[in-house]
Amino acid sequence: MSRDLRAEAVEIWKAGVEAIDSERLVRESVSLQDGELRVLGEAIPLDEIDRVVVVGGGKAGAGMVAGVEAVFDAAGESDRLTGWVNVPADCVRATARVRLHAARPAGRNEPCAEGVEGTQRILELAGSLGPRDVAVVLISGGGSALLPAPVDGISLADKQAVTRTLASAGATINELNTVRKHLSALKGGGLARVAAGARRVYALAISDVIGDPLDVIASGPTVADTTTAADALAVLDRLAPSVGAIPDSVHAVLRAAAAGAEPRGVPANVVTHVVGSNAVALAAAAKRADELGYEVRSLGSENAGIAAEVGRDLANDCRRIRDDETTPQPVCLLSGGEPTVRLAETDRPRKGGRNQELALAALVELWDDGLDHVVVLSGGTDGEDGPTDAAGGVADAAVLAKARERNLDPTPHLAINDSYTFLDPVGGLLKTGPTHTNVMDLRVALVDR
Repeated sequence: MSRDLRAEAVEIWKAGVEAIDSERLVRESVSLQDGELRVLGEAIPLDEIDRVVVVGGGKAGAGMVAGVEAVFDAAGESDRLTGWVNVPADCVRATARVRLHAARPAGRNEPCAEGVEGTQRILELAGSLGPRDVAVVLISGGGSALLPAPVDGISLADKQAVTRTLASAGATINELNTVRKHLSALKGGGLARVAAGARRVYALAISDVIGDPLDVIASGPTVADTTTAADALAVLDRLAPSVGAIPDSVHAVLRAAAAGAEPRGVPANVVTHVVGSNAVALAAAAKRADELGYEVRSLGSENAGIAAEVGRDLANDCRRIRDDETTPQPVCLLSGGEPTVRLAETDRPRKGGRNQELALAALVELWDDGLDHVVVLSGGTDGEDGPTDAAGGVADAAVLAKARERNLDPTPHLAINDSYTFLDPVGGLLKTGPTHTNVMDLRVALVDR
């Protein structure tokens, strides 16, 4: 049977994304039944509740808000509902009771003035909660950049400088969020502490972090901080040691915090639970691949590393499978996680993202041998990959053929992290638009004879 490998790779990838649909995940966790509000298995009588205040931030925010509003609309209880959630500008859509606020432009994954404004509104709502109010906090990937609340002594420009410097140094999400938490009034349990007056605070998290650690997802706004200011200083010393790379104000604030009282806990009225993760997406992708007749080999959801190296390794795995005549065919390799890009020093313009770089590296690795009977697809489940309009990239025989027809050499582009510029004209981009969810990246590699 002749297969359209690229179409099937996209189908398998989309099955994974659909499994972590944010609206559905919330509706499975929140309900109104028999005069009670039920969240995460707990129940509170509605006649004991004045307001249900929804706050939070993340790339999945629009879908999560839609889930909450659908539950209250169906029960005729929308008047109890209010709130504010920060999302990227291209995720804003019409809502009935909970405001979706454009906290940053599309494709710019760093704290912005609009985010500071929205986060202040969130903190004001949290601070207004009383004993007859319930808070529902919606947290998802991208929340760290969408919920900036600089502590005293730190400016927005300072936070932007820290984010850019650490990102360019290849910081992992755990390292980046360790620093962010100690420069924020909301992160590291700050939102939960402000909401201490509420009857109950329920935080629903869609994880975009390897291992799903609650204190790292969106920098843990509702959970106790397991890191210290000394840990944050250690990250800066390791990744940004040069004088001037990080503003003096940042070092000063962190040193003062390191000398003060820690740890930073949260009130007993708070419960936080992961409702969606990469493992769920990976399982759904595996199920669809099996239905299509592939032997599924999963590498799991906890894959990090350097994007270009991960791409080369995946390409080599595909080559070995293709060249092994004893290997059952066809084969689907699946993996999840979030690699980082190691930025090269260059004065040349460049554009790309980690998933595009991974796909381009796979293309380079198989450039001489060819990609006949092989496709490598890597995409961000949020539909966003770096500061681009693509979710990721695809390497297959058609992309290679178009590149050769145009006499395009992928190696110089890979060397300076310029994956988008190469992949765009040869049909190597995966474009989906915002998916309103986010559980890191999902990679699908198919091999057929």
